[in-house]
Amino acid sequence: MADTHVLFVEDDDVIREATQLTLERDGFVVTAMPDGLQGLEAFRADRPDIALLDVMVPGLDGVSLCRRIRDESTVPVIMLSARADSIDVVLGLEAGADDYVTKPFDSAVLVARIRAVLRRFGHAGGTAGGEDAAGEDAQGALLSFGDLEIDTEGMEVRKAGEPVALTPTEMRLLLEFSSAPGTVLSRDKLLERVWDYGWGGDTRVVDVHVQRLRTKIGQDRIETVRGFGYKLKA
Repeated sequence: MADTHVLFVEDDDVIREATQLTLERDGFVVTAMPDGLQGLEAFRADRPDIALLDVMVPGLDGVSLCRRIRDESTVPVIMLSARADSIDVVLGLEAGADDYVTKPFDSAVLVARIRAVLRRFGHAGGTAGGEDAAGEDAQGALLSFGDLEIDTEGMEVRKAGEPVALTPTEMRLLLEFSSAPGTVLSRDKLLERVWDYGWGGDTRVVDVHVQRLRTKIGQDRIETVRGFGYKLKA
């Protein structure tokens, strides 16, 4: 991770400086900005490997900044929110964030979450060894589900012949479903396989990403099985 460039947008001087020092001690290169407008400028100038965005920053709030970044890039985004039950968490995920961390956070937890996101983005981009379950089951295959086609080697998706733009997290989620069509996958299992959570996580992350995926591949393609999870219709 020595060359991994992190964009960190946080308006609290103490949190910003302390977190920057922590990340730099762990080998990350950090660009820290106090507001969203400067954060957007830094993103466009530096093209970081990952962005950490506080929800409540001046100039351009974190959710709006996430939308701007997502319009231009599939770079991973982690939102930082002061309240676990805040509507801002869902808004951030709907804007395209891949995960979130609640403040105040333990620095070791933050570093672990950053590394987990980067690991799965490496898999989704085809740069890692393909050791995840979905990659092993589906690698090298062209899968078809009605008008939906998934090229698991080229990491491309088409619906009715038209390309579908997915973020790496959405692609990994789809690969999990397509590796076991018709099989119900629980939210906890998806958190473990897609988000690399070795501990309990917020299932809202799964729900929002499933909904985002549905809007791109078809609302009826992924079925909700109440009380259990989701499955891809074969």
